[in-house]
Amino acid sequence: MVSLTTPVCDFGKAASDFALPGVDGQIWTLDKARGEKGLLVMFICNHCPYVKAIQDRLVRDCAELKTMGINSIAIMSNDPNEYEEDSFENMQAVAEKWQFPFPYVLDETQAVAKAYGAVCTPDFFGYNADLQLQYRGRLDASRKQAADANVRRDLFEAMKQVAQTGQGPLEQIPSMGCSIKWKG
Repeated sequence: MVSLTTPVCDFGKAASDFALPGVDGQIWTLDKARGEKGLLVMFICNHCPYVKAIQDRLVRDCAELKTMGINSIAIMSNDPNEYEEDSFENMQAVAEKWQFPFPYVLDETQAVAKAYGAVCTPDFFGYNADLQLQYRGRLDASRKQAADANVRRDLFEAMKQVAQTGQGPLEQIPSMGCSIKWKG
């Protein structure tokens, strides 16, 4: 398991379109997923300890951001042939267990992860209402274990700022996680 950190935010970069099957039986596109004030695109998976450590916070923050006009979508791009825990059936089970307040979709070809430049799970891309990148950082100080409950909510605060101003913070701390499991 390789730990990686995300690159610096490429402010203003346009979001890439996609059409991916969700665990809810729908096909999700960029336009369908976006909120009035923006969109948080998250690359996650089921097996990664970094993602497991923040599941409850992810659900809390995305639900709260939705009330501010920021929608979220979670994309699973790992090769499930290598990690059975990341299968579509297990994606459905995880989404149900945690009551995800966002679509959880499968990027089977890994083309979407490549288009976004995703490198790890979790990897967060926060866009404003014009779908221009404003945040590429961490959720909070959590690593393989959840950080203290009272830590700064980096992603939440950044996306709240995006909802209010259309601009993300200039100072951003990279996300850290397991490398995306690319197909052969």
